[in-house]
Amino acid sequence: MAWATTSNDFELIMIYCLNTSTIKPQSLMDKIRLVGEAGYDGIELWLNDVWKFVARGGEVSEIEKALADHGLIVPSVIAMRQWGDFEGWEHQLVLDEAKRRFALGARLGAPFIVATPPLENPNTDHLPARYAELLAIGRQEGIRPTFEYISFFKSVHTLKKAWEIVQVADDPDATLILDAFHNWNSGSTESELRSIPVDRISHYHIDDADPAKEAGTQTDPDRVMPGDGQIDLRSEIKVLKEMGYDRTVSLELFNDSWWRKDPAETLRVGLERMRGLFEN
Repeated sequence: MAWATTSNDFELIMIYCLNTSTIKPQSLMDKIRLVGEAGYDGIELWLNDVWKFVARGGEVSEIEKALADHGLIVPSVIAMRQWGDFEGWEHQLVLDEAKRRFALGARLGAPFIVATPPLENPNTDHLPARYAELLAIGRQEGIRPTFEYISFFKSVHTLKKAWEIVQVADDPDATLILDAFHNWNSGSTESELRSIPVDRISHYHIDDADPAKEAGTQTDPDRVMPGDGQIDLRSEIKVLKEMGYDRTVSLELFNDSWWRKDPAETLRVGLERMRGLFEN
């Protein structure tokens, strides 16, 4: 964690990270280099980028070295999917994939791997047990799957339901990853956010929402740079501070217009906006 000196005491400040979806067109090694050069503290890696790098002849050790050379932590890796979609032998294949992804995430130094619910299936009764199953595998591999609800999925699309699943899983390692866009797009409330113990929050994604579209109608490409949209980010951040959240935050965009810009400029603006929201 980082500490900033004030006139009277020490003030805890956030650990600023970049989710690499924000600069998606860049190669994996360029992403790491650019994020390090821009002054971020960490980088949230997508494991499919890592597999692609390895498939083209790269070594995981090269990624580890690049992270170390640029002084970057990995707050979480993305993602583990489909663990709530199948039964029988197909589900066993998913669990085998979980072991592979968990082991890679742990090797890269990530304490968490994002676990997202089914896209289409509205039945959620089985998800607490399935999530608990992932958590047990995570303990074996040295990483904690953290649950992220998706506001435009048909299964778990609200903060309230996501927290319910984490509670019913009844596991001390069960956590939620929060996302400002999903909280707003799902109509989740301040009281629902405050109901979550701060030690059950693994990480925070920050982003904004298209100012021209209503909540409940937006999807990932509608995310915009913090400060360019309609989410009251300062109010949500104020709540998180009052709850005592003082860990990692990642800028996470899927915005084509920012993908077309100079990535160094995207990173500069993003870090400046995050600092402005958390430190002012």
